[in-house]
Amino acid sequence: MAQRIKMANPVVEIDGDEMTRVLWSAVKSELLEPYVDLKTEYYDLGIQNRDTTDDQVTADAGNAILRHRVGVKCATITANEQRVEEFGLKKMWKSPNATIRAILDGTVFRAPITVKCLKPAVRNWKKPITIARHAYGDIYKAVEYGVRGPGRAELTFTPSDGSTRFNEVVQDFAGPGILMAMQNNEKSMRSFAHSCFKYALGVKQDLWFAAKDTILKIYDQTFKNLFAEIYENDYAVAFGAAGIKYFYTLIDDAVQRVIRSEGGFVWACKNYDGDVMSDMISAAFGSLSMMTSILVSPDGCFEYEAAHGTVTQHYYRYLKGESTSTNPIATLFAWTGALRKRGEFDGTDALIEFADKLEAASIDTIESGVVTGDLLALYDGAQPRPVSYVDFIAAIKRRLDERL
Repeated sequence: MAQRIKMANPVVEIDGDEMTRVLWSAVKSELLEPYVDLKTEYYDLGIQNRDTTDDQVTADAGNAILRHRVGVKCATITANEQRVEEFGLKKMWKSPNATIRAILDGTVFRAPITVKCLKPAVRNWKKPITIARHAYGDIYKAVEYGVRGPGRAELTFTPSDGSTRFNEVVQDFAGPGILMAMQNNEKSMRSFAHSCFKYALGVKQDLWFAAKDTILKIYDQTFKNLFAEIYENDYAVAFGAAGIKYFYTLIDDAVQRVIRSEGGFVWACKNYDGDVMSDMISAAFGSLSMMTSILVSPDGCFEYEAAHGTVTQHYYRYLKGESTSTNPIATLFAWTGALRKRGEFDGTDALIEFADKLEAASIDTIESGVVTGDLLALYDGAQPRPVSYVDFIAAIKRRLDERL
C-alpha cells in the first residue's frame, strides 16, 4: 500500500453516542486510518463524559473549532428525563449541537446525498436542495407560561439607557390559556445572512429566503430587510458574476415553488422553518442517513456531521450481539467533508483527492446493489442486497482500494 497521506494541521474530532459511536470507530479504522495519517484534536462528547465534565467538554470542543477552523462531529444524545434516569446524569444537559452553534455563531446547511438508483419522492427533483437553518432564537429560546385563569398578559421592554419603556397588552384572558414570548437579535440575523450568501457563492447555486413578513410585520420583516440590505451592499456584484440569483418570497409560496422545482438551490429558513423543512427534504429525497449537515460560521469555520441521531434502537440490538444493517454514509461523508475542507485550507491536494475517491466508492457500492436496510424501499433498479454495516463498510473499502 502507498504511504499514508500526511495532514499539515488537525481536524477537531468530536466523538458521540450509541450506534453512531460504533459507526464512527468502524469508519475510522477501516476507511480512514489505513490511508490517511490522521491528525485530530479529540473530544469525547459521549453523554457520560459530558456529565463527568459538567458539559465543559462541549464548550472546549466548540472553541477548538474556532482555533483549527475544521471539525467533524459524531451524533450525540440530547438528554431528556428518560435519559437522565437511564444514565444517572446530574442534570438534563443542553443540546451539544446548540452549544457549539452558539459558540461558532453558525448556520446549519443540510443537503441530501443523491444516488442515481435512489429516486426522490418528488418526481421532478433532479438536483439536491440544501436547507440553510438559522439555528438561533425563535421558539427554541422562547419563554412559555401556562395561564391558569383570568388575567392580562403584557409585552414589556425596559431600555437600559432609561428611555421610554415599551408596554403593550398581548391578551386579556377570560380563562385558562397559554402564552409564549420569543426573540432574536440583529447580530445573529446578520451572521445568518452572510453565511447563506457566502455558502451559495461557494456552491454557485441560487439562494432563496422565505419568511412570513405579511403577518409578522416587525419580526419576519426585519429578517427580510436585513437580507435585502446585505445582498445589495455586499453580494449583488459577486452573485451576478457567478451567474446566480437571490430570491425572496413568502414561506407558503416557497413551499409550492420548491415542490414544483427541479432542485439545485440553497433555501434559507428561519429556525423553526429550517428544522421542519430539512426533515421534509430528507424524507422526500430518501433518508436522514443520506443527508449531510454542515455548521458554517460567518468567519469561515466549519463543522461537519451526520444529519441523523444516534440510532438508539440499532444500538440496543448491537449490545445484544445482533447484527445491524445501519447506514454509515452520512457519518462517512461528515469525515470526507472535513478532510476535504482541511485539504483546501492547507493546500493538501492528496487529501482532497482521497475524500473525493472515498465518496465515489461509497456511491458505487450503493449503485452496485449492496445497501443497508433503510435503502431497500427507495431503490430503483435491480433487486438490491441488504448487508450489515460491517459488510457494507467492507464493500466500500474494496471499491476504494480499486480507485487508489
